[in-house]
Amino acid sequence: MTSREIIKAVLDFRFPPRVGMALPSPYANDMLFAGRKGRPRQELQPQGGELRRWRDEWNVTWASLTEFDKGEVVAPAIADWSELADYRPPDLGRAEDYAGATEAFAADGEMFRISYLPGFTFNVARKLRKLDNYLCDLMLERDNVLKLNGIVREELLKGIDCIADAGADAIMFGEDWGTQDRLMIAPEMWRELFRPEFEELASKAHQRGLYVVMHSCGKMTDIIEDLIECGIDCLQFDQPRLHGINVLSDRFGGRISFWCPVDIQTTLQTRDAEAIRRDAQIMIEKLGGFGGGFIAGYYNGNEAIGLSPDVQDIACKAFTELGT
Repeated sequence: MTSREIIKAVLDFRFPPRVGMALPSPYANDMLFAGRKGRPRQELQPQGGELRRWRDEWNVTWASLTEFDKGEVVAPAIADWSELADYRPPDLGRAEDYAGATEAFAADGEMFRISYLPGFTFNVARKLRKLDNYLCDLMLERDNVLKLNGIVREELLKGIDCIADAGADAIMFGEDWGTQDRLMIAPEMWRELFRPEFEELASKAHQRGLYVVMHSCGKMTDIIEDLIECGIDCLQFDQPRLHGINVLSDRFGGRISFWCPVDIQTTLQTRDAEAIRRDAQIMIEKLGGFGGGFIAGYYNGNEAIGLSPDVQDIACKAFTELGT
């Protein structure tokens, strides 16, 4: 089977010959990533202790304190709701912006082809308003939140069409919904405000023949059942032990796939080869034991989590050896 066929079999629980692999060279990798080329960011003068400051194409201002962190929003695009009427988002429906992805996907028919969205609605809207403001807005400015979400959603729907036209097999987006011990907002509020967004966007992707892969950090176990019902096909977790591997297996196994490295917050931090190898085996058996359902992952940021690459190399070797 080709890599593309293996990943599809994993996601559809059709008994692939091995688990999916998203590992660095020299290990197996089934994934080909290519995406939209947006407007280049505008570099700005750093302030205070900042190392870098820039403005993105959504007109959100970011700053970073180190070379390896991804930065944080320091100034929203919409500082006051009076600015909403005049706000113009980037156009995610420009076919020419996906030309590189189209070319890359056409050149390789063996790999599973993934293209990124900048998020579903929450991940974009929270940056446009800045997270602390946006969370207050959910309670105090419901009408404006719905208007902003609608603006973002329309661009994402256009992006899904362009990604499908480019020849992708899946969309992938990041949307961190959890804190260390719970969902960021009440589950009831999530279901009221954001479940309809997930249903519409995932349905659009499925209509265009795309799988839907979601990354999320934190413990957002309370909405995994909702995500399955909305049509999310695969959850990419870097901290699977935060949910409990047995919980993921017992409650959701066989109905949604999981794409995980060995847990970056707990197990990898032990630097214990036996513990790392044991976790790799547990995930293969418990998450991938449904005729599919598991993709072995790698955290592309060793420096950010204070590890040298040889620690994850233990996990890569275990996934390779045990994943058939």
